[in-house]
Amino acid sequence: MSHPKSPPAASPAAVVIAASIVLAVTMGSRASWGLFIGPINSASGFGAAAVSLAVAVSSLAWGLAQPVCGLLARQLGAPRLLAAGGVLFAALTALIPLSQSGAELVLLMGVAGAAGAAAGSSPLLLGLVAQRVAPARRGFALGIVSAGSSAGQLAAAPLLAATIAALGWQAAVFALALAALLVVPLARVFRAGPAGGSEAAPAVAGGAAPSIRSALASRNYWLVTAGFFVCGFHVTFLTTHMPGVIDLCGLPAGFSGLWLAVVGACNIASSIGAGHLMQRMPMQALLTTLYALRALGVMVFIALPKTEVVLLGFALWMGLTYMATLPPTTGLIAQLFGARNVATLFGITTLVHQAGSFLGAWLGGVELESTGGYTFVWWLDVALALAAAVAHLPIREAPRGLTPAAPALVPAGSR
Repeated sequence: MSHPKSPPAASPAAVVIAASIVLAVTMGSRASWGLFIGPINSASGFGAAAVSLAVAVSSLAWGLAQPVCGLLARQLGAPRLLAAGGVLFAALTALIPLSQSGAELVLLMGVAGAAGAAAGSSPLLLGLVAQRVAPARRGFALGIVSAGSSAGQLAAAPLLAATIAALGWQAAVFALALAALLVVPLARVFRAGPAGGSEAAPAVAGGAAPSIRSALASRNYWLVTAGFFVCGFHVTFLTTHMPGVIDLCGLPAGFSGLWLAVVGACNIASSIGAGHLMQRMPMQALLTTLYALRALGVMVFIALPKTEVVLLGFALWMGLTYMATLPPTTGLIAQLFGARNVATLFGITTLVHQAGSFLGAWLGGVELESTGGYTFVWWLDVALALAAAVAHLPIREAPRGLTPAAPALVPAGSR
């Protein structure tokens, strides 16, 4: 009796392209919520702190869902998880305009954030790419995928700003919901090939546990993770509250979309550039440099008058530094602890990142409501960035070519 053949696994290039598009959709959405704080507050009267809290809870829920998404991917398979997450995220996002109170908005955006993690989990997608791409090309591949998330911001920010201005914030929310459905057809690209191939071999039960346990006991792992906490604080504060900063400067709302688009465009170049550099210099040194440059950029911005030219220069500087941390952070975890453990370990790292995101979004709203500005959070951001730069100095990487050996595996059931 003949059995139908399993479809072949997608090529590494196809996996990289699909992961880039999925991250463009999900991260473009997450990076644009700052555009909605003012319009939602004006329409609802919930208060800037309450709306900022909703965005913060969404970011935190996205991080808390990462370990759960990793487990579900092993049970259901990556394609099913991504497709289901895309549908659920679209449905929940479409319900946001129906919120009748700040508490309802917080609850709905929190659940939507968790669904968004299932629709486009960075640890899962980057883990799949790390497993499918040879180590010699892994850095560049991770840079391409990271650039995808930046491309999403580049495309989404001006389009959403224009939609809000022309049709209202509710129409822009519905546009985000429709865009999330693009994840569903792309999910099939992540299925594994027939059993027995090197890429499709299922994980041995408990086989990754010793490496994961040793990573969780490693000072190096927690130093990298601490740096990524700072990354979450910094990035989410900027994407959530720069529209408010621009409004305080007396500039039109459309300038916020332009600012976010410039950041997104620079992020594309910096993500690819970071993927290139991490194969030619120590990744910990690259991360130290990036965090130090962030601190310098914020200090210069604080000191200068807030003109359009200064704001666009700040967008350029930040865009060249902040998403550039994603490829070397992922690559450093893979290099120190093995590629097959990236999805699990980077999932935990991302959870800590989202705790930083929560504080960046929430504290910005609290300070704005209490003082009318962001002075304290700006200087806190500088201090955290400098601490992250210092934290990476003691990390020692294994010599190139001595990366922990681990078979290239995909989550079981992801065919």
